[in-house]
Amino acid sequence: MHSHPDSARRNRLAGETSPYLLQHAGNPVDWYPWCPEALEKARAEDKPILLSIGYSACHWCHVMAHESFEDAATAALMNELFVNVKVDREERPDLDRIYQTAHQMLTQRGGGWPLTMFLSPRDQRPFFGGTYFPPEAKYGMPAFRDLLKRVAQYYREHGDDVRRQGDALVEVFGQMQPPASTQAPLTRAPLAAGRAALQRDFDGRFGGFGDAPKFPHPMNLEFLLRTWRATAGDDQPDLQALYMATLTLTRMAEGGLYDQVGGGFCRYSVDPYWMIPHFEKMLYDNGQLLAVSAQAAVATGDALFRRVAQETADWILRDLANPAGAYYSTLDADSEGHEGKFYVWTPDEARALLDEREYAVLARRFGLDRDANFEGRWHLHAFEPLEKVAAEAGLTAEETESLLDSARAKLLAVRNRRVWPGRDEKILTSWNGLAIAGLAAAARTLDRADYVDSAARAVAFLREHCWFGGRLLAVHKDGRSRFPAYLDDHAFLAWGLLELLQARWHGPWLAWAIELAETMLAHFEDREAGGFYFTADDHESLIHRPRTFGDDATPAGNGVAARVLLRLGYLLAEPRYLDAAERTLRAAWSLVERYPHGHTSLLMALDELTEPPTIAVLRGAADDLAVWRAELDKLFEPRRLVLAVPADATGLPAALADKRPQAGTVAYVCRGTTCSAPLATLGELVRSLKSHD
Repeated sequence: MHSHPDSARRNRLAGETSPYLLQHAGNPVDWYPWCPEALEKARAEDKPILLSIGYSACHWCHVMAHESFEDAATAALMNELFVNVKVDREERPDLDRIYQTAHQMLTQRGGGWPLTMFLSPRDQRPFFGGTYFPPEAKYGMPAFRDLLKRVAQYYREHGDDVRRQGDALVEVFGQMQPPASTQAPLTRAPLAAGRAALQRDFDGRFGGFGDAPKFPHPMNLEFLLRTWRATAGDDQPDLQALYMATLTLTRMAEGGLYDQVGGGFCRYSVDPYWMIPHFEKMLYDNGQLLAVSAQAAVATGDALFRRVAQETADWILRDLANPAGAYYSTLDADSEGHEGKFYVWTPDEARALLDEREYAVLARRFGLDRDANFEGRWHLHAFEPLEKVAAEAGLTAEETESLLDSARAKLLAVRNRRVWPGRDEKILTSWNGLAIAGLAAAARTLDRADYVDSAARAVAFLREHCWFGGRLLAVHKDGRSRFPAYLDDHAFLAWGLLELLQARWHGPWLAWAIELAETMLAHFEDREAGGFYFTADDHESLIHRPRTFGDDATPAGNGVAARVLLRLGYLLAEPRYLDAAERTLRAAWSLVERYPHGHTSLLMALDELTEPPTIAVLRGAADDLAVWRAELDKLFEPRRLVLAVPADATGLPAALADKRPQAGTVAYVCRGTTCSAPLATLGELVRSLKSHD
């Protein structure tokens, strides 16, 4: 998609920083960003608002833009009948959440992007909506221009109906908040119910949950790994939970969802086999999948998961890292106007780049010896097991893997010279938090200090560019930091800081995590019903202020906030944090009981509320601390927090300062509010941890 070449005709989006909005700056549509000027114009002229929400890597957003928003006749109609507002859902997830929910209420169908909503100019309440609309009537949908005329006519002729519908919609919004469970005990029953529900949805052949399109659902995988680990010492460990997680990770890692040449995961698979993805690559998916791949590597010792963790981390650092620190948002699905073109091959292309032995194993392993699987070309997907390919070639598995590695390196070098997909270079605080957490997990699993270094630069960037006067901002782009941060920004960044502290002690990181927790309590908490609103108490007033508890492509902010507060509460002996986490679970309790598998981030918080995690605080010289921590990192203990605090660390919170250094390296092991005496040897520490876990 291209901007209009005549800069004199660029609309009001030309002053924005969002790549998605800038893609539309040359449209003949008189677009506004969401701003007071647009809302006032709609009120003054009594014109409905046409709200269009999308994001830069959205394929169908590009299609609708090309078909309709770049078309002069369609634009003229839009300009005549509506005030047109374009929103990047990644900059304004508050607006996206509200109007996606409204779309579902109005149409009784799921939403998506592009989201097309028509709002009353008086109060921004929606009265009609949809997603993609074609220029001509097809797919059971009306032509977009016909729809524009009919919607405008309906608004003019049925103003009272529009008002009544808006009132009813806002009333339904108010009824959507679950009642808090103030008396019922918070039990562990939803943990078992969630695990059982995931098994019912599990695809036992290809992994994953539900039918195509298949999404990775990393929170579900993390939950299943934790579920297995909690029973690993029992007479009957939950091996099925481990199998569900590892089969899914294996099938994804060997499939076309995973970039077999360059590393990293695409957004989702259009088929049940994980073969053909939607080719956009998102930071938030890869941050989460990096973390769970690293966890699976430690849990199982499987080299595949180690390789995937390393390649995914390397991809983030190579293709998404800003030179000044922090990480960009996405790579587009399209290049040169075609989805997936950057990633696919022909056998002749590959054969010309590889030697005979490399090509033979690559073709057999990844299907170049089969029929094309994507629009006449080949997208790499593991069709044959490595061992079978090795046997047929008369090689060992190690020799075969080495040939595949050299083949992929040659393909990557050539692919990098192709026309790249667009890269959305927004830096989003929330997604960076997930990436920081993933890199910290990978650093501990793979012993990669460079991953810690990169994550530390991201933290420093966010601190410098997105933290002002004790308040966080959500987006940085082109030297501008914008938009008051949302719950997810605070919760995900705080979680990233806690994970990073396990890889390397740095006192200011803990101090910032505490500041973020205090901000959540001061500005986001629902003090009456419990839990946290998505927006702060001083945020722009919208038609609804949601509290969201269910996981989506990203974990629920409430689920992550509860885990952050629990871990900080136990670490710092701060009952306010523990109480707020409990209130969050009570606020969500009815939802967690009914749909536990849709709330796995909250289930993991429930796990740590009902059975407090183990916290090990190590004190001593840096070299000794590194040895002790590395030994603990060899074990998969997701319910354990390990902090290696140098003996000379200063400015510690009281609960940490009480764990004083001794003559040699020591460890303090805490469970809930009870802590051990200092343990003076690594053997004592390991024995103590085994008795706690």
